[in-house]
Amino acid sequence: MNETVFIGLGSNLGNSANTLTQALNALSTLALTPVVASSFYLSRPLGPADQNDYLNAVARITTDQPPLTLLDHLQAIENQYGRERKGERWGPRTLDLDILLYGDKAIDLPRLKVPHYHMMQRNFVLLPLYEIAPDLHFPDGQSLSDALQQLSLDGIKKLT
Repeated sequence: MNETVFIGLGSNLGNSANTLTQALNALSTLALTPVVASSFYLSRPLGPADQNDYLNAVARITTDQPPLTLLDHLQAIENQYGRERKGERWGPRTLDLDILLYGDKAIDLPRLKVPHYHMMQRNFVLLPLYEIAPDLHFPDGQSLSDALQQLSLDGIKKLT
């Protein structure tokens, strides 16, 4: 069955704009329809403050891949761009691809939690998500616009 999936993209090492652009192209190989992508947003890092700001975006794809298969493909794309998993949460990275939403499903597996944990508190996720899906409702029924109104937009800048 085909599902609409929203994927968060982030990078703060190397040429982040180029990396995100290439990652969006790589996502097109996993999609049944053209990828819809938000603008790029510059945001302060979570966690250690002694790292570069992040470049973030959100993409929407339609796929027939099961969630864990899609996750494996996303991690393979991350690896192609030099992603190293050192166990440090919120540390610097060349590329981060996260499944934010997988249709209207709630998924709770050891390797995958959907909706993505803490996404409701992250302006660098909700703002680009709103750009491409302003009428979105989360699996619990909450609207994206209501969730976004609960967040500060300090520390985030849309790039043109």
